[in-house]
Amino acid sequence: MKVSEVHALLLERFGASAIVALQEATKDPWIEVAASNIADVCQFLHDDPRTEFDALNDLCGADYLETDAKKKNPCAPHVEVVYHLYSYTHKHWAKLKVKVPRWQGDMTGELPEVPSVSHVWAIADWHEREAFDLVGITFTGHPNLRRILCPEDWEGHPLRKDYAFPLEYHGIRGK
Repeated sequence: MKVSEVHALLLERFGASAIVALQEATKDPWIEVAASNIADVCQFLHDDPRTEFDALNDLCGADYLETDAKKKNPCAPHVEVVYHLYSYTHKHWAKLKVKVPRWQGDMTGELPEVPSVSHVWAIADWHEREAFDLVGITFTGHPNLRRILCPEDWEGHPLRKDYAFPLEYHGIRGK
């Protein structure tokens, strides 16, 4: 099944308000899903016999702060969660994206929220914790959302484009 066929199936099931876009004109095509619908969409893609996406190969967060119009693909500042799905049964794949503002309610420091899919694929537990820790995306409904790579008392999220590396951590000089 091609990504365009998965997109058509999702549009039929969830509608255009939930299935925001299909980006086919790229080396790695993807489907954009509204953040509020991602858990339902993933459950459907996992359970439906036509798709049967039984594997979440990767889930990652990315920060897009670039606003320079001279860049190849300028965009408004936002963060993304990217889901790489695979079906061992049907031997097909799909990539989903959720885009949310960098800060919830445009209030600096208020982390954006995306529903967890850890109830669909158990491995999402670890991937979502990594995206939370490094990019600062809160996954609502996650059973154990806490840091996974940085110490619990670490301030900030190191993969944010505007992250300022601390000069000192527990008496140890950084830079």
